[in-house]
Amino acid sequence: MPIDFSLDEQRELQLSARRFARSVLAEVGPATRGLQTPMERFAATRPMYEQLVREGFLRRIIPAPFGGEGSGLVDMAVVAEEFYAVDVNVTLTMFSTLLGLLPVMLGGSAQQQKAFLGPFLERAGAPLAALCNSEPGGSANFAAPAPGDGTRTRARRDGDSWIIDGRKQWVSSATGWDGKGADLLCVVCRTDPAAKPEPALSILVVEKPKRGIVVEHYLESLGHRAHLLPRFRLDGVRTPSDHVLGVPGSAKSLVDASFSGTAAIVGVFGTALMRAAFEFALGFAQKERRGGALPIIEHQAVGYALADAKTAIEASRALSWRACRALDVQAPAALELALHAKIFGSEAAVRVIAELMKVVGIDSYDEALPLAGLMQDALVLPLFDGGNMAVRRRQLHELLKTPAYDPLASFGGSAETGAVA
Repeated sequence: MPIDFSLDEQRELQLSARRFARSVLAEVGPATRGLQTPMERFAATRPMYEQLVREGFLRRIIPAPFGGEGSGLVDMAVVAEEFYAVDVNVTLTMFSTLLGLLPVMLGGSAQQQKAFLGPFLERAGAPLAALCNSEPGGSANFAAPAPGDGTRTRARRDGDSWIIDGRKQWVSSATGWDGKGADLLCVVCRTDPAAKPEPALSILVVEKPKRGIVVEHYLESLGHRAHLLPRFRLDGVRTPSDHVLGVPGSAKSLVDASFSGTAAIVGVFGTALMRAAFEFALGFAQKERRGGALPIIEHQAVGYALADAKTAIEASRALSWRACRALDVQAPAALELALHAKIFGSEAAVRVIAELMKVVGIDSYDEALPLAGLMQDALVLPLFDGGNMAVRRRQLHELLKTPAYDPLASFGGSAETGAVA
């Protein structure tokens, strides 16, 4: 089979996403600038998010087997790059909603999938979903055995309901547009206090809670300033007893599987930020003389910095697309490729934007230019969606320690035969 990174059916998707980003998402910055609180800024993005839903982009990234129109992660990657290069806030709200739905897609029964996913397939409203895993104090070891704490949120049976108590943090838009809860919450919690930590964890689905979501604080994040990141309590939140995804005790596998796909998309996010920074720095270098006789792009140091930045962009995009394709076809090394994409793309973004700021000089430190904001947004990429140090490199380390690990499998080869599949 020939290696081909060209887009066929995704080309029109790419162009339509680019048009939407430039005409609609470009308005997020002006609409939120000057607003003082996280909730004010988040609320100001609702019209853009509603238009995104109305034009079918949320449906377009939900895979077709679940009622959407997406053909997989490659579709998501195409949309993610075009959107995130223009506005990180609404883009992350959409993709965090997809993350909130992934446990339903991966572990829900056919009946649960039909019931829970239905509202997100409509081209109307502003539906939000959230995967409520992270907790205050960190959740890198959410399934840790004693003496570790692991997940602290607990659920107990009460007749035909579960009652959930606990605290969550860093869960994108989980408290919804009104502070009372998103339309669908997939809550990772301890459902069997007597069991060992891993089998004790389950995911319970809570649909638009009537009561019990209590906002403690909206985080003032360095970047993604118009994306909502709450710290909140679940105080006696009720959900029906049949809202367990999969079998009780399957939360760890569902969480791990959900975050496998998103790793590759974070690599795309890094690509998008580098792309936006490069386009600005290139234009700046082509026209600015900074008091000299020639545009600064004529200087070798500037030209080389731009060349290195473009190399990193192309490498990050190719790796991320390849990881997405591997996940779509369930290739044996898909997880490994997704982890590489996340680590490389996220860390390259921070490094490349810093180098491009040197090209522009001190003016890049002024928020009137885009590079300072792009750096603020890039800094979180190595930290969230499974931090590169606490989670992602550890996952790679575990793969490398596996006796059956095949170092050639990631490009379709075999260490034993040298053959390429």
